[in-house]
Amino acid sequence: MNMKEERPWGSFEVLHEGSGFKVKILEVSEGKRLSYQSHERREERWVIAEGTAEIIIDDKVSRGHPGDVIYIEKGQKHRLSNPGKIPLKIIEVQLGDYLEEDDIIRYTDDFGRT
Repeated sequence: MNMKEERPWGSFEVLHEGSGFKVKILEVSEGKRLSYQSHERREERWVIAEGTAEIIIDDKVSRGHPGDVIYIEKGQKHRLSNPGKIPLKIIEVQLGDYLEEDDIIRYTDDFGRT
C-alpha cells in the first residue's frame, strides 16, 4: 500500500515505481506552491488531472488545465502553483537514474527549505 506524504504545500503519493521511473500523484492545496527548484538526475512530466496550475519553467510563466502535459528537463528551474479555489491534482512521471527526494536544488521556497 502506498503512503501519502504530507508537505507544507499539500501532499504526494507514489503510485508505482520501477527501474528508471516513478509515478506520483501530487495534490497542491489552494493558494500554495512548491519550491522553485531543479533536479540534476531526473526529468519530469506533469499531467494536470484536476484544477488550474500556474507553471514556471526557467522564469517563463504559463497556465495549465486538465489534460495538459508539461515537460521538465534535467536542470530546468521549475515551480508548480495552485492559484485556484480547489485542490490541484497532478500526475507526475519522473524519469532518470536517481529518483529520490534529495535530488532537489531549491532556489526559493515559501516554507524556509532553501
